[in-house]
Amino acid sequence: MTTLKAIWVLTDNTLYSIRAITSNKGCLLGHFICWIMKKVRTYSKYTQEAVALLSQKIKFERKRRKWSEHNLAERAGISRAALQKIENGEMTCAIGIIFEVATIVGINLFDSDGQPFAKHLNNTQEIDDEF
Repeated sequence: MTTLKAIWVLTDNTLYSIRAITSNKGCLLGHFICWIMKKVRTYSKYTQEAVALLSQKIKFERKRRKWSEHNLAERAGISRAALQKIENGEMTCAIGIIFEVATIVGINLFDSDGQPFAKHLNNTQEIDDEF
């Protein structure tokens, strides 16, 4: 007797259904990928432009410091491939990692008025408490 088992795997926004055929003793007789479905996410033009700007600034600041991709990735505790995704403006990167890389290369986020970041957080919390 043979059994068909299905396993669903989601990686890089792609859903795979992997089917395995096994014998009654559990031996794998064969497997095949049954279905591939790409999950598509759309972003506004503003978001796309903001990501493009930040990624270009990160790359510019890295090069201005004469740091290699490997060097900056190591400083940020990420892989070189992850840094390349950030510098290419890929939307799948975690925001915390992007902000950390930006900080390491000296890009100031949210403090154009010179006030400490904590001051802005306090102001936001005060406004939130009013609601």
